[in-house]
Amino acid sequence: MPANSSRVFLSLLLALILGASCAGISAQPVTASPSPQSSDPADGPQVITGEFTYSNDFVLETYYVEHAVALNDMTGFVKRDKEWKLPVNGQVLGFLQADPENNKGSYRLLLPIKPEGEFNDVDNNEQKDAGVQIFAVTYSPNLAGGPYSEGDDPSFGWPSYLASVKTDTENNDEVIGGKLIVWAPNEQQSFPTDFGEDGLLFTADDPVGPVPSGYSILDLDQKPFGISQTVENDLPLYEPEDVAVKDFSSLSYSAAFDKMFEILKKEYAFNGIKSKQPNWEKVYDQISPKVKSAEKAKDPTAYFLALQEFAFAFNDGHVGLDGGDIGNQVFSEATNGGYGLAIRELDNGKVIVTYILPDGPAEKAGIELGAEVLKFNGEAIQAAISKVVALSGPFSTDFARRYQQARYLLRAAPGTEAELTFINPGKGSQTVTLKAIAERASFSASSLLRNYDPNALPVEFKILNSGAGYVRVNSNYDDLNLVIRLFERALKTFESNGITGLIIDMRQNFGGAPLGLAGFLYDKEIPLGQLEYYSEKTGKFEPEGPRDKVLPYTRQYKFDKLALLVDQNCYSACEIEAYGFSRVPGMVVVGQYPTAGVEAEVARGQFLLPEGFSFQAPTGRFTLSNGSIFLEGVGVKPTRRVPIDAQNVLSQEDLVLTTAEKIVTGP
Repeated sequence: MPANSSRVFLSLLLALILGASCAGISAQPVTASPSPQSSDPADGPQVITGEFTYSNDFVLETYYVEHAVALNDMTGFVKRDKEWKLPVNGQVLGFLQADPENNKGSYRLLLPIKPEGEFNDVDNNEQKDAGVQIFAVTYSPNLAGGPYSEGDDPSFGWPSYLASVKTDTENNDEVIGGKLIVWAPNEQQSFPTDFGEDGLLFTADDPVGPVPSGYSILDLDQKPFGISQTVENDLPLYEPEDVAVKDFSSLSYSAAFDKMFEILKKEYAFNGIKSKQPNWEKVYDQISPKVKSAEKAKDPTAYFLALQEFAFAFNDGHVGLDGGDIGNQVFSEATNGGYGLAIRELDNGKVIVTYILPDGPAEKAGIELGAEVLKFNGEAIQAAISKVVALSGPFSTDFARRYQQARYLLRAAPGTEAELTFINPGKGSQTVTLKAIAERASFSASSLLRNYDPNALPVEFKILNSGAGYVRVNSNYDDLNLVIRLFERALKTFESNGITGLIIDMRQNFGGAPLGLAGFLYDKEIPLGQLEYYSEKTGKFEPEGPRDKVLPYTRQYKFDKLALLVDQNCYSACEIEAYGFSRVPGMVVVGQYPTAGVEAEVARGQFLLPEGFSFQAPTGRFTLSNGSIFLEGVGVKPTRRVPIDAQNVLSQEDLVLTTAEKIVTGP
């Protein structure tokens, strides 16, 4: 299926494969111009080959494993209709060979003797003519079902990612160059020979000229357009420039930082949003001198720390810095030591001990499991937590920040002393001095990643002893075809076993590509957010394509009772997936926390920096019909909240799951 499928709500890729829809532009007659520059015709084009390179490797190396190219009907572009559905009859597939080690590939496509695309009259003469069929070659991986784009795997609009045409992602994916394949039924048809004064193709001011019958290759980078009818033709596929990774790695520390800063100052997704937009001038004045100092000292660690401080200037969980070995070393040194205990803040504001390391400093000092912590180094524990800078930041929500601050409060270099005031269960207050030792067990005990299996399949399922059907979506960052097939396999299994209660677990899912899996459970469309990007043309954020939505799958599954499990470790695309599930009638959302509230599009905000560092920041945001931000800073909230109290946090039982079991199996 062509990679502009409306079902693929790729939060890391929406900008690449979806464009804006707009009203069709009526054509008015213009004076014919000379025909496009022609090469000598032979037997006409029969074979199309080409090569391509790519920088965002997750598309061809993670999300898709069934690769192909397709002859893509461009009627959607002629009509400027991003919701135009690609007919199956005109689809022709070709072989694609990917070379992941070198981030490139090649393809070969054989043209049919007579194509079955739609005819478009684009000669601007106000007379009804047969018209021509217009195609581009595009990357066309398979997402679901068979190899063609149909059924549960439709495609809409026109291609903009790895296509033989170049598109302007800043201007509604307008075609601005590259090559088209045109088929004319006779020699009486005409085609534009230039973009015209408005710079747009297939509009009223396009000059036109005759095209030969049969296939022709139109080169839009020539003026007037070049035309070829040679048997074999080379059509490269293009990755749009602004969605490619911004590689500043060969620049100096300060030059790379300045270029990245200027881009984000204009394009950061939440500019103009109170509490989200950084104070750009203040941040630059704070960080730039540190970057320059690191450059002068040739100190990569100092450079990393300056970039880390820059990342922490955002209230945005999508902003991230990968410092490679240096970053790992900084993190390891900062978290290597602990006092042999972990704490948790409760709903009522109290802080209790939830883990004690056997024979560790806390146990030796007499601190017991469930003890209430009152002070840390003489300061009220709540205030002490608030002052911590957690290295796992930045954060989009206060609850995520607060959870991590409590964890990092108790990390210290071995040998560091801290004074702790506490009350053991049933006893009086006491104060002890603890000395940190090299231990990570207490840090791991409170980790949101505990019990996470990175080697698990992306979707796992089973029938619980309670009789509930349980399906866990571990990851949306995987082979997307496999995710869909495994999820539907779970539903089929439950259905065939007469299961009436369904539990969907989205916890510990770090995102990737939302797939609209809720469409298996609901036969109506579920509206999602409207993607917006900053436009250089208008100087403000503009809609990109039609509003996203979950589409119903052909095969529907029905269960009497439904429950969705969420937590703050459901990020980004996971949250869109969870939101879709939450809108299914009868769904009960169960959890102690909402999802992470980290929702934006980051494909255009990838930066390579000196010393092998990389930086990420979102440049696309999602809005609701009232203009408010979709999910960011809010997440998907539980409708049945499991309390965070002493009994629950000390329990070894998965209380969120057991609560859901009671919901879907009870009366």
